[in-house]
Amino acid sequence: MSDKQKKPQKLKARLPRGFVDRSASDIRAVNEMTAKIRAVYEHYGFDPVETPLFEYTDALGKFLPDSDRPNEGVFSLQDDDEQWMSLRYDLTAPLARHVAENFNEIQLPYRTYRAGYVFRNEKPGPGRFRQFMQFDADTVGAPGVQADAEMCMMMADTLEALGIKRGDYVIRVNNRKVLDGVLEAIGLGGDNKAAQRLNVLRAIDKLDKFGPEGVALLLGPGRKDESGDFTKGAGLDADQIEKVLFFVGIKDYAESAVRLAELVAGTSNGGEGVEELNFIGSLVTSAGYHSDRIKIDPSVVRGLEYYTGPVYEAELLFDVTNEKGEKVVFGSVGGGGRYDGLVSRFMGQPVPATGFSIGVSRLMTALKNLGKLGTEEVIEPVLVTVMDGDVEAMGRYQRFTQQLRAAGIRAEMFQGNWKKFGNQLKYADRRGCPIAIIQGGDERAEGVVQLKDLIEGKRLSGEIEDNASWREARVAQETVPEADLVAKVQQILAAQAEDKKRALGNV
Repeated sequence: MSDKQKKPQKLKARLPRGFVDRSASDIRAVNEMTAKIRAVYEHYGFDPVETPLFEYTDALGKFLPDSDRPNEGVFSLQDDDEQWMSLRYDLTAPLARHVAENFNEIQLPYRTYRAGYVFRNEKPGPGRFRQFMQFDADTVGAPGVQADAEMCMMMADTLEALGIKRGDYVIRVNNRKVLDGVLEAIGLGGDNKAAQRLNVLRAIDKLDKFGPEGVALLLGPGRKDESGDFTKGAGLDADQIEKVLFFVGIKDYAESAVRLAELVAGTSNGGEGVEELNFIGSLVTSAGYHSDRIKIDPSVVRGLEYYTGPVYEAELLFDVTNEKGEKVVFGSVGGGGRYDGLVSRFMGQPVPATGFSIGVSRLMTALKNLGKLGTEEVIEPVLVTVMDGDVEAMGRYQRFTQQLRAAGIRAEMFQGNWKKFGNQLKYADRRGCPIAIIQGGDERAEGVVQLKDLIEGKRLSGEIEDNASWREARVAQETVPEADLVAKVQQILAAQAEDKKRALGNV
């Protein structure tokens, strides 16, 4: 048997499932987009706040610890004091905790926004990640639905600020109270029907996926999918199913408003919900937001288990091609509603709240489809090359670099193996650097530098056929005094920008 120690196995570099690395272009695109969103929120008088990635698990509300390791839907760990903490599932529950914990110091109504990553311990799939960014805005302490109307108007203004034109989006508004009224009207009111009501809500939530026929099955006896799996239904009769489908199938609210009011007449919440919808419709119309921008639409069923009043959704209406090559409507990029019960869990008293959340990654995809994001090309840094490694030479190269940066020019001094000068120019070419600054011993003695216009050089290299002509032309390279370095670099960059502009104009 060999006494030689086994070589340790090389660690395999691998990304956890459901997580992604982000490239420079994606990061810049998100920064560009979130800056525009932030500007709208600030314009409306909202202020930023930030909460940590971890919260105590019981504060998340939907996912209370009910086993030895509460990791259903969330990523959890146990602290050294044996309390369970979880990575936040959304940005709303942490805000509710923040408001409750600082209630005496917060000025109500509390108008705030925040962006950040949230985490879902769910099975990943195509376009479904375990970490993604949300951008939320909320008003806490405002009981009137005028706060909900304002949220809808802010959503519309945000989409337009991002370059999405009218006709390519709509903000759709519904109200949980109206649906509660419908359910009460068909005999599903009271605490003893809570489980059946929940099954109805979950069935309605599948409307986009299964259509009215599939939802009718889920509201009734149940539905068998293509694989043969059977999902038990909510057990409603034909008349009850018809009334629920009427409600979620309303396309023109004005035409159906009278019948809807009749349906929920006499219920505890239904009439109030209809009044709130009408009030929101009146407010947004008065402010110039007509049904082509903000539309009362009872088919909105997002988050009905969660919200307590108005519910709204931002939907993009243009077509995109999916992974199967099919033309489909892009769909929802965010939404929200009134969640009066969330802060109250901590307070033991009513605390009204409303807000909405934008799915940053999904909206970024939409904006790229429209050509509204990432169109500004980033200018790569000017490269100061290194010809000599002595202290004096290195000091000069660093000084040149800092002078360029001080003038607002993106610049870097080559930090690799400087002894192979050809590799420096290869690096500049692969990086897409617009200019290379060169100073050897002779130039240093004369107090000059060589500037190589790499963009022009690359273009002209295809027009000069032999080396003799190349040497004679000294293409796109000139020598200038050190004192003129910054001004000459600015001149070359301006000329390159003008050439690019002219080329785009000729396309």
